[in-house]
Amino acid sequence: MLPDPHPQMNKESCATGASLSLVRRFFLRLDQAGDITLGFVGIIFSLAVVSAIPILNLLSLGYLLEASARVGKSGRFRDGFIGIRPFAVGARIVIACWLWVLPIRLIDSYRRDAELIAPGSDRALSLRITLIVLILLIGAHLIRACLRGGKWRHFIWPAPLHFLRELGGELEITPRYAFVQSFFRELRLWHFFRLGALGFIGAFLWLLPPVLILLFAASIDNSGLATLISLLGSLLLGLVVLYLPFLQTSFAMSGKFRGFFSLATTRDRFLRAPLAFWLALFITLLFALPLYLLKIELTPNEVAWLPNLVFVLFIFPARLLLGWAVSRAERQTLPRSRTSRWLARLAAAPVVAIYAFAVWLSQYLSWHGSLGLFEQHAFLVPAPLLGL
Repeated sequence: MLPDPHPQMNKESCATGASLSLVRRFFLRLDQAGDITLGFVGIIFSLAVVSAIPILNLLSLGYLLEASARVGKSGRFRDGFIGIRPFAVGARIVIACWLWVLPIRLIDSYRRDAELIAPGSDRALSLRITLIVLILLIGAHLIRACLRGGKWRHFIWPAPLHFLRELGGELEITPRYAFVQSFFRELRLWHFFRLGALGFIGAFLWLLPPVLILLFAASIDNSGLATLISLLGSLLLGLVVLYLPFLQTSFAMSGKFRGFFSLATTRDRFLRAPLAFWLALFITLLFALPLYLLKIELTPNEVAWLPNLVFVLFIFPARLLLGWAVSRAERQTLPRSRTSRWLARLAAAPVVAIYAFAVWLSQYLSWHGSLGLFEQHAFLVPAPLLGL
């Protein structure tokens, strides 16, 4: 074998190649982190907006139940972020469009001022023509950027030379259509709506008896009798919320409505992961308590999604934690020690009692009064107002 005539140059080129690979890998990881962040933001905002729309808010409940079910089956929290990549593309498109619309809004404000000061003047006419041209150019650029893939570089630079080359060729619409088709296929909107509707009905049936008892107690004039009946309703509500979060997760994992009545299965899972069940129950009820404060004042319909944003941010991690607790139980074959089981039972009692008391108190603080008892956002639609 002949000796290498330029060993130093080869070493330097290898070092340069390695450094370039590291830099490329760094920016690739940075881009992936940005996509994950944008996807998470897109998921949260989408759920918040959908939660403010009656009937459609069942989609948000179905998404949360599906997220809990996927974590319950795999035990990995990342599996609960369904469609994070397509949501990242959607969030990027929304942000880019909002930024590009700012010049249009600025020119439109100048045009309206010119119309008010001197209607029909040359200045107003020129601003109107400028506005029309700007709308056409920016609109065409945004549509083309979305068709090119919706990446940041597509929105920042219109690539006019590339556009001129495309004029003589065929528009490659098939990959874009395939992406949109895969996006909606991954979302499975009908599946989420069905899951949310059945999840709502099942939880509502469990919550109906204690809520009706509390409503009946609120209508009684005799304070002593009302207190006794309220105590009965609160105790029954405490028993319900002790099982209901895990019954919803069981239903979402099986997809069958009878999962809402699998009390024996839930108790068996608790025996195999008592501390995980207690932690999931504690976080679910703890994160639900501050949200009752948002029901004190009636939120205008125009900004109804803003408090829903807070609700989703609290409810989403609780749903993921419920799935994690069930997955922990599924991976265990034998019950845990009697000490841990009784410790979890004793620790769950004050948590459930505080939640039941907060729900009873909410009827005197909520804008809707006693009807607010039906707004069990920890188990029903994630909205602070009467969503259905």
